[in-house]
Amino acid sequence: MTIAALPDLANARRLVVKVGSALLVERGVPRADWLGLLVADLVRLRESGTEVIVVSSGAIALGAAKLAMAKGGRGSLADAQASASVGQVELARLWSAALGAHGITAAQMLVTLGDLEDRRRYLNASATLARLLEAGAMPVVNENDSVATEEIRFGDNDRLAARVAQAADAEAVLLLSDVDGLYDRDPREADAQLIDRVEGVTPRIMAMATGASSSGLGSGGMQAKLQAARIAERAGIALAIANGAYDGPIARMLRENRGTLFVPQAGGSARKAWLSGRLAPAGVLTVDEGCGAALAKGASVLAAGLTDVAGTFHRGDLVAIHGTKGERLGQGLVEYDAAECRAILGLREGEQAERLGYAPRAAVVHRDHMVRA
Repeated sequence: MTIAALPDLANARRLVVKVGSALLVERGVPRADWLGLLVADLVRLRESGTEVIVVSSGAIALGAAKLAMAKGGRGSLADAQASASVGQVELARLWSAALGAHGITAAQMLVTLGDLEDRRRYLNASATLARLLEAGAMPVVNENDSVATEEIRFGDNDRLAARVAQAADAEAVLLLSDVDGLYDRDPREADAQLIDRVEGVTPRIMAMATGASSSGLGSGGMQAKLQAARIAERAGIALAIANGAYDGPIARMLRENRGTLFVPQAGGSARKAWLSGRLAPAGVLTVDEGCGAALAKGASVLAAGLTDVAGTFHRGDLVAIHGTKGERLGQGLVEYDAAECRAILGLREGEQAERLGYAPRAAVVHRDHMVRA
């Protein structure tokens, strides 16, 4: 179906609902009554034919309270990992009890960045989600913060929710937060205006965001939500931001039609959607202006257009592609390792074989394995 307005979310075939830490946990104590009303909303969606997947924050906040960790468990990576280890047990118990009250089985699924970056593991996660839904369970997904490091983690569940929606072939994502949606400026300003519909996350839209998490509990902020919207829209998935602080927040959003809807853009292939959502490139290729202009028209990255190579990577790894001013032009799967890219930097096709010792490939990054920024 077409998601053109917030009320359309209620008719989605499959919906991912993300719940932020500030909504679920207050001063280290779970908001069980609020969760019960949220689950009632989710049950109504299921009864109307919508399959629901939950992405739930809160493990670190819950675990930090149990362990009496300073700064909500975010004082250090070790504190966060320890807090998550304890909090994941409590978080699973909360969701199991709340869903179980309605006869629904909760299925905990902990993922790392690598699970959705690596193509094979991504497909495994997709199959698991599909089987759980088929079996009538409600998946409750969270990042496995007990093993994630600063270098290999999503860092926020907003982007995780968008990636889960891709893996689950969902039609829409709903980010429940402590704000009504995207405002044209700081919402604390008296004349700030809520934007109800966004047709594409442009640099102008990104400039409206702040990276701060107002609650101090979460790790995201509006920037993370816009990054999630960008991932979703490129996969043809609608994404909405709504205020979850109220009792029965989904029913309220649908009734009052208040929030921000990011309209899905034309979806490409499943592979390109996966590529656009990947978050951890292994290196950076810088290209000249001519190559940058060609990329904008759908061309591949050729060695002749390379001006710099950064990072250590191997053939098949994800690399970012930057322009002469450091602007991000796209990302894709590279056809050479880093040393080979440096060896053929700026060379025409006829000159590459001598440097490589074998016939060159068609491109450094082929357009079929690349997405533009």
